Amino acid sequence: MVTKKIPKATAKRLPIYYRYLSVLLSANKRRVSSTELSEAVQVDSATIRRDFSYFGELGKRGYGYDVESLLNFFKGILNQDTLTNVALVGVGSLGSALLNYNFHQDTNLRISAAFDTKPELANTVKSGIPIYPASEMQKQIKEQQIDAVILTVPSSTSQKVADQLVSVGVKGILNFTPVRLSVPKNVQVQNIDLTNELQTLIYFIKNYAENNHDEKTI
Repeated sequence: MVTKKIPKATAKRLPIYYRYLSVLLSANKRRVSSTELSEAVQVDSATIRRDFSYFGELGKRGYGYDVESLLNFFKGILNQDTLTNVALVGVGSLGSALLNYNFHQDTNLRISAAFDTKPELANTVKSGIPIYPASEMQKQIKEQQIDAVILTVPSSTSQKVADQLVSVGVKGILNFTPVRLSVPKNVQVQNIDLTNELQTLIYFIKNYAENNHDEKTI
C-alpha cells in the first residue's frame, strides 16, 4: 500500500475518480483512457495522468487503464473496505439535512452519533442515528473512537467545540461554520462555507458566463 504523501489537490480528486470508476464497472466497461476520464470528471487528462503517477504505473500506454484493477486500487487507498464512523455536532437545519443524507449508501462513511445542546433532541433518534446531549460529546467520541467530525454549530461556539473535539483525539473536522478554526497541525480541517461558495458562483455567472457562451466552466 502506498504510504508516501501526495498533494492535497490530488487527494481531493481521488474520490471523484473512484465514484466514476464504480459507474464504469457497473456498466461493464473494462478499460478507460485518461481522455475518457477527463471528459467524464471534468479534470484535464494531463492532471489525471500526473495524479495517477504518484502511485506508480497504473495504466499501459496505448491501452489505458483497467477499470476493475484501478477501482480496486483506489478502494484500498480510500479505505473503502473499512467502515468509518463520523460524528455530527449541531442538529439544526443543516445538521438535520446531513443526518437525513445516506452517506453509507455510496461510501464507507456513516454518521454514528450526533450531538446537540437542545434538551428536546437529547436521547432521541433521527434517521436511525442517536442524538446525545452536548454534555456527553467528549465522552461518547472517545468511547466510540471517532476521528472525524462534521461541525454545524453556531459560529459563536465553533472554536470552543473544536477545542473540545481536539482534546479527545479528533483528527479531522468538516467545518460548515464561517469561522476559520485554530487547531494543532496534526488536525485536518476542511472548510465548507456555503455562503462563500454561492457568492463565488454568482460572481462567475455575472463575469464569465456572458463572455464564454461556448465554454463549460467548472
